[in-house]
Amino acid sequence: MKDGTRRALGLAKRVLGRKGALAGVLFLATVVFIAIFARWIIPYDPIAQDLVSSLEPPGRKHWFGADELGRDILARVAYGARTSLLTAAGAVTVAAFFGVPIGLVAGFFGGWRDAILMRIVDVLLSLPGILFAMALIAVLGRSQLAALVAVGITGIPSFARITRAQVLSLRKRDFVMAVEALGGSSTYNMFMTVLPNSWSPILVQVVILSSVAILLEAALAFLGVGIPPPTPSWGEMLRTGKSYLYEAPYYAVLPGIVLTLTILSLDTIGRTLAWALEERHEQAEEEAEEGDKRSAA
Repeated sequence: MKDGTRRALGLAKRVLGRKGALAGVLFLATVVFIAIFARWIIPYDPIAQDLVSSLEPPGRKHWFGADELGRDILARVAYGARTSLLTAAGAVTVAAFFGVPIGLVAGFFGGWRDAILMRIVDVLLSLPGILFAMALIAVLGRSQLAALVAVGITGIPSFARITRAQVLSLRKRDFVMAVEALGGSSTYNMFMTVLPNSWSPILVQVVILSSVAILLEAALAFLGVGIPPPTPSWGEMLRTGKSYLYEAPYYAVLPGIVLTLTILSLDTIGRTLAWALEERHEQAEEEAEEGDKRSAA
C-alpha cells in the first residue's frame, strides 16, 4: 500500500472515529444519495401541481406534506438538495481555482506580487458577501450559474489567504530549498513541492466553504434573488413557506431542518478534519524529533 493511500485511510479512520463526524458523514451521504436518485426514489414530480392537495399536512400520501400548489414538499426538498449541492460544489471549485493560485504565487514570490495580489484579495474580503452576490446576480440575471459564480467569487479570499499562509510557512523549509539548489524551476517547486504539502488546510477550507456556499445560496433564494422558480430550492421554500407558518408550519420547518442539519454536518466534519490533521502533524513532528535524537546519539 502506498504511503499516500495509507495516510488517507488513517485520516479517514480518525475522522470517522468521532461520533459527531460519523453522524455528519452518514447524513450527508443520505442527502447526496436521495438527491442523485430522487427520480427513482420519490414518485412525485417536484414541479407538478395538484391543487386538490393544496397545503395537505404530512401523511401517507405526502410524507412532508404539500405546498400551496399541491406540490410534494419531500420531492422539492430532494431536488432542492441537488440544487444546493451542485451550487456549493461549483462555487467551491471556482473559489479554489482562483484563490489557491493567488495565494500560492503571493506566498512563494513575495515582494510586489504579494502586495498587489493581497490588495485585490483585501478588496474582495471587504465586500459583504451577500450584498456582492446580490449585485452580481443583478448584472448576470437570476440563474443557477449566476448564483454559483457569485458564491464562488465570495470564497476566493479565504482560499487565497489560507494558501498564502501555508506557503509562507513552507517557503524556507529545507526540502524546498533543496529542490531549488538542484535546479528545480520556480513553477515546479510551487506546484510539485510546496502545493502538495499545503493541501491539509485547503481541504478543510473546501468542507467549511461548502457549508457557507449552501447557506449563502439559500439566503439569496430567501431574499428572492436566487435560482428562479419553479426550480426547487431550499431557500425559495423557506421564503414561500414563511407566509403559511400558522396554517402549515411544516411547509417551512421541514426544509429548514434539512438545511440546518446539512450545514451542521459539513461544519462538524470540517472541524473534525482540522483536528485530525493537526494531530497528525504534531505526531509527525514528534517522530521527526525522536529520529534526530537517535541520529545524534
